[in-house]
Amino acid sequence: MPKNAPKYRPSVCIDAVFGTISSVEAIDQVAAAGIKAFEFWGWWDKDLDAIEAARDRHGMQIAACCTKFISLVDPATRDDYLAGLAESIRVAKRLKCPTLISQVGDFRPGVDRRAQHDCLVIGLRQASKLLADSGVTLVIEPLNELIDHRGYFLVRSDEAFEVIDQVESEHVKVVFDIYHQQISEGHVITNLRNNIDKIGHFHAAGNPGRNELTRGELNYPQIFSAIGETNYGGYVGLEYWPTKDAVTGLREVAGWFGQ
Repeated sequence: MPKNAPKYRPSVCIDAVFGTISSVEAIDQVAAAGIKAFEFWGWWDKDLDAIEAARDRHGMQIAACCTKFISLVDPATRDDYLAGLAESIRVAKRLKCPTLISQVGDFRPGVDRRAQHDCLVIGLRQASKLLADSGVTLVIEPLNELIDHRGYFLVRSDEAFEVIDQVESEHVKVVFDIYHQQISEGHVITNLRNNIDKIGHFHAAGNPGRNELTRGELNYPQIFSAIGETNYGGYVGLEYWPTKDAVTGLREVAGWFGQ
């Protein structure tokens, strides 16, 4: 594990780790674990005033939240996606949140896969115009379809990185979810090292089970050391479902980040 505090920082996904309590209570618990940043999924179902107040009370940062879940692989929904993104950018700026996480939608049966890929690229190119000068980065997320997201379009990181190359915007990157990519393809360290400049956010959970990072087959101290050897200075979102006291589990992992 890193001996000195790395450039990258931990963030706690409060919806996953503390899903049974209020957002404010969850933020209090993250602070109690000694971690200085948090993230969440949808902003539209949250009391943003209360979240901002809790953030400021603890001197914390909001690392990421999601834009609206509208398909990018269907041209018929592109305008709705862009309208939702514009609204999400305004919220992100209000929250001083640097990153918006985007799913891309499910595979459309009967439609050529390459056509859907191209539709995704076109939509993200248009999205990049909304992101320009906003201070916000949009990150698209590959998800595993074997266990958690059957039917989802974007599964492998190599296709996600190809999309980023085609979009050609510094405002659009990938959220590399280590749990999902271990299931979908493995080779986690090699893939993140070779594409680190296209990664704008990480997610992490143990596999199997999507529980604490200390459980399962993934050697997170080694993975984090590999990230630390790159120029990555963003967040690693801890997005898992705890099997024990959540604060205790977070404190165990916080030490890996020099927290």
